[in-house]
Amino acid sequence: MTAAPEPGTPALVLVVDDEPPIRKFLRAGLEGQGYALVEAGAGQEGITQAAMRSPDLVLLDLGLPDVDGFEVVRRIREWSAMPIIVLSARGQDGDKVRALDAGADDYVTKPFSMAELLARMRVALRHRLRAGEEESSAVELGELRIDFVRRAVTVAGEPVKLTPIEYRLLAFLARHAGRVLTHQQLLREVWGPGYTSQHHYLRVYMAQLRHKIERNPGRPQLLLTEPGLGYRLRET
Repeated sequence: MTAAPEPGTPALVLVVDDEPPIRKFLRAGLEGQGYALVEAGAGQEGITQAAMRSPDLVLLDLGLPDVDGFEVVRRIREWSAMPIIVLSARGQDGDKVRALDAGADDYVTKPFSMAELLARMRVALRHRLRAGEEESSAVELGELRIDFVRRAVTVAGEPVKLTPIEYRLLAFLARHAGRVLTHQQLLREVWGPGYTSQHHYLRVYMAQLRHKIERNPGRPQLLLTEPGLGYRLRET
């Protein structure tokens, strides 16, 4: 795991994309927001730069001329937990799931706005900072509080009684708040490797959790569905 950037130093972003106009667009937008950039026009070069420069975050295109973007994610994940946001014109859910399951932190479909990308980057960098620190004993997201030591959950100060599976599901989402977690990731973590195709388990337990922690379960504000991908616990 790479160390967090020193206070006052710009976060270093590695852009891996073979399209010069996209790299130019990202350079202008990100440097204008105080980020430092290093660029790579191919997958193998991106892997090399990631190893040499140890960036704080990677922006990665899937359609590269040499090494497939999914393979780039897998190769980096062999040795580093640096945040990776995939940027691609491929909008199919299957590609998004493959990228997330390979280890990407998030997925933005081209064309995208700079404001959207910056927001996703802030979430990924916050998650990296939390991961680099000692694991927190509690998480607070708006009115929701999860005490990992006591395995206790409260909403607006009121205790919420959860089953063991409900608690494991919510705790896993909370430890990765702001990130999309795929169906397979959630099922593997909460139920085990033999249950990764049992999507109906997730639907049932997410509905139960929403009834217990959301003010309006029919219009959830915390436990969000990412259609075709999985779920995200919103950072408030």
